[in-house]
Amino acid sequence: MITLFRIDERLIHGQIAIKWSKHYNINRIVVANDQAAGNPLIQNTLRMAAPDQIKTAILPLAKAVSLLKDPRCADLRILVLVDSPHDALLLIHDLPDVKTINVGNYGRIGKEEVLHSRQRYSRNIYCNDQEAKDFQSLIQSGIPCFYQTVPEEAPVNIAQWFNHKGGI
Repeated sequence: MITLFRIDERLIHGQIAIKWSKHYNINRIVVANDQAAGNPLIQNTLRMAAPDQIKTAILPLAKAVSLLKDPRCADLRILVLVDSPHDALLLIHDLPDVKTINVGNYGRIGKEEVLHSRQRYSRNIYCNDQEAKDFQSLIQSGIPCFYQTVPEEAPVNIAQWFNHKGGI
């Protein structure tokens, strides 16, 4: 079952490997990302960042949905990672068992011209207009969406940041 569903543009990194996976006793990681699934270099990098004892799958979005719907996943503790609110929207429509959406860092990685087109919504969330609309759609889905970089921090409902236009 999906234990944690997270949007984090870095996908697998130290906080995932050390903090989140241990906090939720994760035994499987599913990276749902078309680009990563099609790039052996990115796949190898992500697998090196994942804890050795946790099986990790890096799949295109459609294959990730198929895998996560497999009844054999019911007894697993799965961390699903996507790198954008757009991909999160695509997945939640096909995965009714997503109970909450955990948001980490988003919008700080990219080419300089991309970064300048984004507004700041929180300490680590920057979005252009379309990305902000995608976050608003996630909020409107009714699935609680919380910003939280590490488990020790209190989760913050992101609705307060996306109920107005233009960031902070």
